[in-house]
Amino acid sequence: MAGFINPDPRFWLGKRVFLTGDSGFKGTWLALWLRRLGARVFGFSLPHATRPNLSELVALDTLIETWRGDIRDGAAVTAAMRGFAPDIVLHLAAQSMVRRSYREPVATFETNVLGTVHVMEAASRTPSVRSVVIVTTDKCYENREWIWPYRETDALGGHDPYSASKACAEIAVAAWRRSFFQDGASIASARAGNVIGGGDWAEDRLIPDCVRAMNAGATIPIRDPAATRPWQHVLEPLCGYLLLAERLWHDGAAAAEAWNFGPPMDDVQPVSGVADQVTALWGDGASWRADDGGHVHEAGLLAVDAAKARARIGWRPRLPLNEALAWTVGWYKAHRDGADPATLIEHDLDAYEKPGVSRYG
Repeated sequence: MAGFINPDPRFWLGKRVFLTGDSGFKGTWLALWLRRLGARVFGFSLPHATRPNLSELVALDTLIETWRGDIRDGAAVTAAMRGFAPDIVLHLAAQSMVRRSYREPVATFETNVLGTVHVMEAASRTPSVRSVVIVTTDKCYENREWIWPYRETDALGGHDPYSASKACAEIAVAAWRRSFFQDGASIASARAGNVIGGGDWAEDRLIPDCVRAMNAGATIPIRDPAATRPWQHVLEPLCGYLLLAERLWHDGAAAAEAWNFGPPMDDVQPVSGVADQVTALWGDGASWRADDGGHVHEAGLLAVDAAKARARIGWRPRLPLNEALAWTVGWYKAHRDGADPATLIEHDLDAYEKPGVSRYG
């Protein structure tokens, strides 16, 4: 793994980090990594949304400071942020499910657009804040169903309410950057691919759906086996967010842009191929089938170009898809067999950060 850049513990030691979405899957992994780096973390999020829930399993509330609130409540966001006086803001809280956005379009826009505005407003009015990373999604692009990966300069858009809400959030970030972040703090957005990893139990996501079915001994229903996605282990984009926050701190406006974090094109694979690998890794006769029931529209082809992040901040993915899937399935099987989730995450962080280190210590 020579040549890969890790977040700098010397930078993060003692930094005060305001993290939205800490009760979610990605947020929990990020909170634990920040704590490992020596940062003081303040989490702002809704209560645990799934059962089981990773943040609950690792007792995250006992490890970081937390405020259970809704980013749609601007007064609560401002009070929490100004009370904590962070150096860095990492905004991960979102309504992140495409199919749920069809059921709850207004709530999706309220959370993903107005909630993001509330976080940016609070950050712009908190003098201690110097670096802000707003996480959106690879689905913020106007999807033309073409084979080429989208670059940061491509048009924003969205067929479904979720994708459209994230495109709107990107436009809002650009507006706040130009209007309210010219002096002092710097703000950037991060667009990541489809994230996998241990401890995700969300609805309507491929890996959690697979794990639920396999644990129950059932055949896995797959909505769109031919759809392609830019799959990556959760630690890949999280590393990108941390490196971007560091760069914003040091370079300010020069890094205050939109950034893609996605895998190489070899790892942009169809759902069917991922399901084949997952069931093979799980064993025990696991299998999947195409679910031919009526489904709402979801993008068929999707990939992002992360050349800018590789060239300018030194980030690049280090886990090929087969390894990312092996890590992920191994995590769930170990948890099923009684392993401690926090210890499993610590092992994955050791192996990710340090070349040659076994995931099992």
